[in-house]
Amino acid sequence: MSKIKRLIQSYSKHISIPWREDAAAAQRVIFCVYNETEELRLRARVDEFELATRQAGHGWALFDLTDTFAVWLASQKYAHSYFRKPNLLFTLMPKYMDYIVDTFEHFLAETQSDENTVVAIQGVGALFGFLKVKEVVEELAPKVTGRLVIFFPGSYENNNYRLLDGYDGWNYLAVPITADKEI
Repeated sequence: MSKIKRLIQSYSKHISIPWREDAAAAQRVIFCVYNETEELRLRARVDEFELATRQAGHGWALFDLTDTFAVWLASQKYAHSYFRKPNLLFTLMPKYMDYIVDTFEHFLAETQSDENTVVAIQGVGALFGFLKVKEVVEELAPKVTGRLVIFFPGSYENNNYRLLDGYDGWNYLAVPITADKEI
């Protein structure tokens, strides 16, 4: 059985467990962790996560971060200057975070997400080198009243998450779901 199929099975088991209504924002976050080489396979089967969610009696909304940086940068007045001097981009990263938050809030309103909805985020690998996933999750998690699922290309070990296995990870209070371990 493929790792993505095992990840879907683990997710399905977890999402079927009754939800606590008094859970804090950080406790409502679920990281579906998979090897970054499995990204295309996961994207091809993301509808199976939706199916498992709906079978458990919950709503589903999928937010994609993949193109947010390109869309945001293209909207900047001096975008061409940043291509000539990319070191100036890092002064704008707080504005990029604001763009993600605003786009996400609009998405939540548009999809009418509520306390029974799973809001899934894919494309977090596109943040690599720009923003830390931890900071983005900390901004977005309180806005989701149901559950926030992060499709996370990287690794999880000893409560430590590493995006794309590219740099030191961080410790985060989320529920980790992997293909290798049951919860």
